[in-house]
Amino acid sequence: MSRIEVDRERCVGSGACEALAPEVFEVDDDGVLVVHRPEPTGKELGDVEDAVQACPTRALSLAE
Repeated sequence: MSRIEVDRERCVGSGACEALAPEVFEVDDDGVLVVHRPEPTGKELGDVEDAVQACPTRALSLAE
């Protein structure tokens, strides 16, 4: 199972991940990324992979 990892020092809260996978990611009112499901299900995984690729600071990754 894949697990989402966030480099908090790199994350700037751009919201690209939330736009691509809103059921998994949320940028709160303070600009802090919240990961609702750190281990995305099969149907969410494609959107999460897109979000990882779209992250402008490369703060997101997937680990097995």
